[in-house]
Amino acid sequence: MESPAVTFTLAYLVFAVCFVFPPDEVRSAGLTVQSLLAAWLGSEDAAFVQYHLRRSTGTLLAHSLLPLGYYLGMCFAAPEKHLCFFYLASRGWKTFFFFAVLFPAVTSALAYYWSRKGWNNHPLARTLAVHALPQSGWRAVASSINTEFRRIDKFATGTPGARVIVTDTWVIKVTTYCLHVAQQQDIHLTVTDSRQHELTPDSNMPVQFLTIRVASINPYVKAFDIRLNSTEYGELREKLHAPISNAANVVIHQSLSDLFLETFTSLVEMNQTYPVPSTQELDPSEE
Repeated sequence: MESPAVTFTLAYLVFAVCFVFPPDEVRSAGLTVQSLLAAWLGSEDAAFVQYHLRRSTGTLLAHSLLPLGYYLGMCFAAPEKHLCFFYLASRGWKTFFFFAVLFPAVTSALAYYWSRKGWNNHPLARTLAVHALPQSGWRAVASSINTEFRRIDKFATGTPGARVIVTDTWVIKVTTYCLHVAQQQDIHLTVTDSRQHELTPDSNMPVQFLTIRVASINPYVKAFDIRLNSTEYGELREKLHAPISNAANVVIHQSLSDLFLETFTSLVEMNQTYPVPSTQELDPSEE
């Protein structure tokens, strides 16, 4: 029979993975940073950039507390280790506790530094500043993004931890801890990879996912990759001003019929050929 410490460790590991990479069930239950800190984060629709300034900071803080939460849980799951009394714990646990306290302390100091001067020190503010005109600052860029995000004609896809948003002026990739932002007039897009999955959690149909590289002519903007379903490729192209090159010669299936034809053809090719005996008469239409 497994000890309580092992059981707690396995359970906490599952909890930590689901908390950092929440599946749909966890999101529905409201056990995400966005849900837990909703009152502080505000509305994404009302102020997209300000929302993600707080969200990325709050996410980093929440995730940094996970090691300390494990240590506190082990105090009750394994009382024989005397973890509640720091001076009685083993050297390994003392080291773990030191780093478990250090992580949130460092991230708290970092969050405080980022929030100073109206979030001027936040990495997202510096990311937006490279797109600002000489006589303006990152807030002018943030205002432009906020305005365009509120429009209903934007292109948006992906899960909360890997969203892709395309407006009239901006291409944005939202990740767990940061945002990648590029201006449409400065970018080159290239299809670099394609992966096909036979089944997905949402449907029983095969799905093709495309990886598109977004590179900017602005030397201060780092290139990034976006990933989307091939059936959304046409909608994405309609929203983009620049063409998408296909350097890898990827066959893009923009509809379910395209996927069906490829799957059907591959299955037919797997069948063995049937040799027709010379004595067998064929129907004229089969010749």
